Amino acid sequence: MRACLIAAVVSTALTVTSASATVIISADVGGKMQDYTTHFRQVRDSGEPVVIAGTCVSACTMVLGFVPSERICATPNAVLGFHAAWMFDNSGKRVVSASGTQDLMNTYPAPVRAWIARRGGLTPKMMYLRGRDLAAIVAPCNSTRVASASRAKRFGGDHQVADTNTPRASFGRR
Repeated sequence: MRACLIAAVVSTALTVTSASATVIISADVGGKMQDYTTHFRQVRDSGEPVVIAGTCVSACTMVLGFVPSERICATPNAVLGFHAAWMFDNSGKRVVSASGTQDLMNTYPAPVRAWIARRGGLTPKMMYLRGRDLAAIVAPCNSTRVASASRAKRFGGDHQVADTNTPRASFGRR
C-alpha cells in the first residue's frame, strides 16, 4: 500500500509541468547580475508566472526586464529596491561599476527606467519602489494569481558570491 502511494506521488510530481508552478519572490537581497540573468531567463523560457510577495532588491529587480510583464504581479507587501551595480577593485574595495550599472539599466523596461530617471538615476544609495508607484509599473496580484501559488518555487534569500570581479547589483553583505 505504501509503495503504491509513493509511486502515485512520484508519478504526479513527474507530470506537473514547470508552467504549472509559480515563482514567488520574497526576501531576496540580490547578488551577481550574471546569476540573476541566468535564472530569470530560465523563468522566462519556462512560462512560469512570478509573484513578487516581499522584498526584491538589487539584482532581483532584473526580473522586470527578463520575464514578460503580463506574467509578473506584485502583492501589497512587495518592495523593489534599486541602486548602481558594483564590483570589487584590486584592493578589495567596493566600487560602482559604470558598465554594470548601464547593463542593469538596459535590462529594465521603459517605465522602470523612467521611474529611476525621475529620481536622479542609479547611485550607491538604495531607492525603493512600492505602493502606488509600484502598482503603476507592476500589475497588482489578484486573488486567483496568489491562490495559484500553492505549487510555488520560492526565490530569495542569501546567495553565495565567490567571484569578486563580476558586477553585482547589491551592496548587501555577501
